[in-house]
Amino acid sequence: MKRSSIKVMRQLIVLVKPLIGFMFLAIVAGLVGHIAASGITILAGFSLLHILGFETRLGLLGMFVWMVVFGLIRGVFRYGEQSCNHYIAFKLLALIRDRVFHALRRLAPAKLEGKDKGDLISLITSDIELLEVFYAHTISPICIATLFSFLMCALIARYHVLLSLVALVSYLLIGVVLPILTSKKSGDSGRAIRNKSAQLSSFVLDSMRGLSETIQYQKGTERLEQMTALTHALLTDQEKLKDKEGVNAALTTSMILLCDLGMLLVGAFLYTNGQIGFDGIVIPTLTLMSSFGPCISLSSLGTGLQSTIASGNRVLDILEEEPLVKEVSGREPIAFTNLKVQDVSFGYDSQLILDHVHVDMEKNSMIGIIGQSGSGKSTLLKLLMRFWIIQQGKILVSGRDINEVNTQNLRDIEAFVAQDTYLFHDSIKNNLKIAKLDASDAQIIQACQKASIHEFIQSLPQGYDTQVAELGDSLSQGERQRLSLARAFLHNSALLLLDEPTSNLDSLNEAIILKSIQEERKDKTVVLVSHRKSTMAIVDRQICVANGRVS
Repeated sequence: MKRSSIKVMRQLIVLVKPLIGFMFLAIVAGLVGHIAASGITILAGFSLLHILGFETRLGLLGMFVWMVVFGLIRGVFRYGEQSCNHYIAFKLLALIRDRVFHALRRLAPAKLEGKDKGDLISLITSDIELLEVFYAHTISPICIATLFSFLMCALIARYHVLLSLVALVSYLLIGVVLPILTSKKSGDSGRAIRNKSAQLSSFVLDSMRGLSETIQYQKGTERLEQMTALTHALLTDQEKLKDKEGVNAALTTSMILLCDLGMLLVGAFLYTNGQIGFDGIVIPTLTLMSSFGPCISLSSLGTGLQSTIASGNRVLDILEEEPLVKEVSGREPIAFTNLKVQDVSFGYDSQLILDHVHVDMEKNSMIGIIGQSGSGKSTLLKLLMRFWIIQQGKILVSGRDINEVNTQNLRDIEAFVAQDTYLFHDSIKNNLKIAKLDASDAQIIQACQKASIHEFIQSLPQGYDTQVAELGDSLSQGERQRLSLARAFLHNSALLLLDEPTSNLDSLNEAIILKSIQEERKDKTVVLVSHRKSTMAIVDRQICVANGRVS
């Protein structure tokens, strides 16, 4: 969803609410710090007037002491401002990441199945990281610049209202007009950069995961050329944005000089007409010259915020996206007694996968589902897990519509072994404990023995504490599949859904696993999907899925 920059900023600001106290401290510290910084220059002006013989309230020594004090105040309060701002920024980044992960979990798996994984990684990492610029260098600087500018205008107004008006126009030009103009000139360059950065991340991730195939078929040169082209396109857009930032900085500096000159000329005009004294030229001019710091911070926002706003827009898209399957809670928990699939039809987009399917599964039974690839066997299991919402018909769990069963209750009732097993970059033990966080070592070992993987784990140098490589690449497909089965055994649910649990195993290991499944079926209902006839030997009843129908 494309939002205006103002809307994105407003929505991001709302997230600051839990840390509003620290934001207030940052604004106060920044305001005091800038007043102290300008105070040094203003006192230098009074010192010059004192040397020229003009009457001043403080002597040179007193003004020197105050300049030192202001210098110390500037340093301390500047540190306080930056400390508060960065605490807010990094605290909010942690909160936003937490909210994004909750959103991804809420959207999974239906809404994420077609999402580009590299794009999601780019969003979770670099997009969220870029929001640090907004929270640490945007919100409080805007407030500080506004308050500080009004204070300086009030100080200059003591000499003459016209001089105060010149200062006000100067602050508006530097802090408001220039950022708006440069932002409009930059257009959607920030969004384009973030999108191209996401494309590059996705391409790199895809290239790393397919490295073996790239080497095997000698496509390295082509992949490198594509990566270089994507990198070059990204760098070109970044260079254009940097050029605009450079032009903006030069324009800002030139405008500041013109504003200072304007103040000096207006002051001279008023002096020659006898409306102000010589101090009315010196002090307002020096005050204006020393007070552009907060406005300069705003002037760079026009181009500097482009990438941040684009990142914020992408993050908000994820946070606001509605899941296809919403979690259910607040219902009375149920125990598993049976499962019925009644006249269920389902398809992805316009492609029909299951067509008026009927299946009854009684407690303590083992049902085998056989059929060709693409016939809808795996899809049926995903519907039983409520990963997707059926488009027609009903699925009843213990007599209750599956859409009325608490999601957590359903997850406790069911265990699902998918064809592809994902292993985290962690120890084997921790990968297994995902199925049961409070599992004891004895329970883990028992589950692995049932899955015929215990002896293999024991043979590893660190046993169950052995680290699994990223994506489980240090293990074979068969070993990963057996670990997935061990997870299911450890979960110890009433309904066991097995999708091709022996597809990557040899005949000997398949026989061992099937024996374990047969022994584990007590007080359990097992749905076993396979294309192997040998696997179907242990089931009580076999059904065939063909062309979306069950026979």
